[in-house]
Amino acid sequence: MIEYLGQVRAIVWKDLLLEARTRERVVAMGAFAVLTGVLFNYSIDRTVVRPQDIGAGLIWMTIVFGGLLGVGRTFHLEAQDAALQGVLMSPAPKDAVFLAKVISNFVLLYIVSLMIVAVFMLFFGLELGSSAATLGLVLALGVLGFVALATLFAAVSAGTRMGETLLPILIFPLLIPMIIYGAGATSRLLAGRPATEVADNIRMLAAFALAAVAAGAVLFRFVVED
Repeated sequence: MIEYLGQVRAIVWKDLLLEARTRERVVAMGAFAVLTGVLFNYSIDRTVVRPQDIGAGLIWMTIVFGGLLGVGRTFHLEAQDAALQGVLMSPAPKDAVFLAKVISNFVLLYIVSLMIVAVFMLFFGLELGSSAATLGLVLALGVLGFVALATLFAAVSAGTRMGETLLPILIFPLLIPMIIYGAGATSRLLAGRPATEVADNIRMLAAFALAAVAAGAVLFRFVVED
């Protein structure tokens, strides 16, 4: 177990160090978040629609589309110089490689998701009050489930001629539970409702995240070996 965790930690450290040097994915996702907030700010007629009524949905859709920009390129740099094959041929189990990729993608996207919430709070005048910690948990569970699925299907799409363009087609139908329960919980929290009202949503998001990580860990071996 100690050796297994060490292998996961080594791959996570490699990925985060590479991202810190290139800043390719974080910059792309961060810029997308800011520009999306600006565009939505000017595209909504506030005399007809209250930002509080649609803010939660916009936040989660921005996380999804912004996440695809970053997570979809999980294997892009490594595939260019055959580094991915080196990682897959290492003694590290395939599920350890998958979990490491999920953790590194989670760190990056979770940071960006917090930035997305901050951008929409700035432009839409949204308030969290005492629900900041609960919203942070909701985001964490939703983002974890998303990156687990996106990492798995990024490996699938990386081996096809369509590449990253295939990823949204594969993953969008599977994200319905995340959007339903994530946006539902976020909407209630932004409306000032108590955290107890979103307990069921949090449990469903936790189940979604757990199922996505478990399925990805099992299936990743077959994806990369094929």
